[in-house]
Amino acid sequence: MAELMLAEAATVAQLTGLEIDSAGITSYEAGRPIDPRAARKLAAHSISSERHIAREWRSEWFHSRELILALDVDHYGWLRQAAPDHASLAKIRMLRSFDPAVAGKDPLDQGIEDPWFGGHTDFDNTWELIHAAIPGILEHVRAQLQARGGRVETSPDQPHRDDAGHRVRSSS
Repeated sequence: MAELMLAEAATVAQLTGLEIDSAGITSYEAGRPIDPRAARKLAAHSISSERHIAREWRSEWFHSRELILALDVDHYGWLRQAAPDHASLAKIRMLRSFDPAVAGKDPLDQGIEDPWFGGHTDFDNTWELIHAAIPGILEHVRAQLQARGGRVETSPDQPHRDDAGHRVRSSS
């Protein structure tokens, strides 16, 4: 959900040129579509998840990604242990560290429990927790681009696309 929600928010904010993707830390879900309950929640907000296919994290992404967001504390711990160097470690953040309601708290207090084990209301709650962090994430990305002297591209008509011409939404 987070990947698709963030990609949609970046599009709405007219922040283009971003590559937003996701992955799990195990191969358990790799190759599978999004959970139908998550798909329904996203569809209720006009966000398509039809092309979303889960995938497993690859260690080379520590070097090719500029910001690595974990939703739950187990993934956060796993990513921090797997980080090959200090530069990679510095990229890892809890997604909710960008939510003003919990930004200053310990990462252990910023986790979002996997709604897969629950019901529809758990997906509603997950939506709300992710949604609260998105403005902070977009502001962080915008500030990082500007600090690096990069131009923040905005274009309502040209969303970022992959080599096949599909809007970048990523995988998980």
